[in-house]
Amino acid sequence: MKAAALEDNAWKDDALNVIARLSVTQEFLTADDLRRELRSAPHNNWPGLAFGRAKKLGLIEPVDSTVSKAKSRNHGSLRVWTRKKES
Repeated sequence: MKAAALEDNAWKDDALNVIARLSVTQEFLTADDLRRELRSAPHNNWPGLAFGRAKKLGLIEPVDSTVSKAKSRNHGSLRVWTRKKES
């Protein structure tokens, strides 16, 4: 485990920015897309937290689920997201 001073604390904000950009440029997005666009997260649960934060901010909404294509995820389940529609 890394010491707190050595953690990549900018990752969370960078991930939110990538999610916001992908939600505009792609119809659907997953954590696999985030993984391709951004450096590895310091903690395994941070990608999920980033998507949760984006949802809470009203940027995205879940629409489906699928399995990961990333070898490191071993076909684990993924939520599929899309840009939140104006209501």
